[in-house]
Amino acid sequence: MSKIPFDEKEMNVAYTVPNLLDPAIPESPAWTYPQSEKDAVKELYTGTPTWCLSGLETGLFAPSVIPDNIARGFVIEGSPFDMADYGGPDMFGIQWEYVPVAGGSMVRPGTPFLEDANDWRKMLKFPNIDAWDWDASGRENYDYLHNGKANMLWFLNGCWYERLVSFMDFEGAVVALIDEEQKDALKELFAETTALYCKLVDRCAETYGEGISGFTVHDDWGSQRAPFFSPAVGEEMIVPYMRELTDHIKSKGLIADLHSCGSLEMQLPNFIKAGWQSWCPMPMNPTQKMYEKYGDKILLHVEPDLPEGASEEEQEKAGGEFVKNYFNPGKYCIPNYMYFPQKMTPAFRRGMYRASRQQAVSSL
Repeated sequence: MSKIPFDEKEMNVAYTVPNLLDPAIPESPAWTYPQSEKDAVKELYTGTPTWCLSGLETGLFAPSVIPDNIARGFVIEGSPFDMADYGGPDMFGIQWEYVPVAGGSMVRPGTPFLEDANDWRKMLKFPNIDAWDWDASGRENYDYLHNGKANMLWFLNGCWYERLVSFMDFEGAVVALIDEEQKDALKELFAETTALYCKLVDRCAETYGEGISGFTVHDDWGSQRAPFFSPAVGEEMIVPYMRELTDHIKSKGLIADLHSCGSLEMQLPNFIKAGWQSWCPMPMNPTQKMYEKYGDKILLHVEPDLPEGASEEEQEKAGGEFVKNYFNPGKYCIPNYMYFPQKMTPAFRRGMYRASRQQAVSSL
């Protein structure tokens, strides 16, 4: 744990942040931290946390220099981006249609760009990422990124299953994973897309430097009820290539974080084998159970316990209990603030922060 002693003055509120998705949720307080939020995130990932993170310590970055972010309708950077320009071609030239009511984009199904994985070499044109205007992006985002937070650069499409769906539609992609006549070609394709993303990591690290702390890579593997494919298929077809990318990210001293939607408890061993340092599961996953079994191998975002109608005192106590149950030396976690913001009340956050700071002192 951290060697920074706890000072009661830390409990003074430094700033508050509104919940942009639900204004009815009270603003989240940040405390008067004894170190930068960026350093706190780094220490958690190296196993010596100063406090239990609340979600305010990280920043989200999805620069427009990467065409996928425009195509997918997900640009988050230093300058406002006109939503009228969302949609269009991604880095492979696949056309996306932005749907304002959904707040995102989709490839119109029914006419897949690639019908047989064996044809990928003659059908796909890989992007020349060196032709993108990295210098301008670095200049324009310098102030945005040097904000004291651990900024995570999001790769929204990723290089494996989600990318394959954009090429082949859902049905074609899931069949290609198990079709003996396509599997070898698919492995060659994943090797190439992974190599491309390793180069993309290099370019981002060179351009943004200390402004980014890691990468959140998207690859959705499941529906609300079950994975799209078996653990054995995931281990054979995707895990080796994931591991190549996570090893490359970590070799640069950066965080390798996974975003994968769906009911994926049975795939968690694959995520660990693939080298991911953290994963934020969706609500249908039993995160407390998964923490007990795997919490010493990966940083999981765990659902907080907060009884409905709890008083402020009970909420603060629940925050302390969360630390006691799920934030222990060698087995830390992050509260699942993304999917359970209503449970992360100001009082819960206060109890969680105080308990984790006092735990840091008592473990010295």
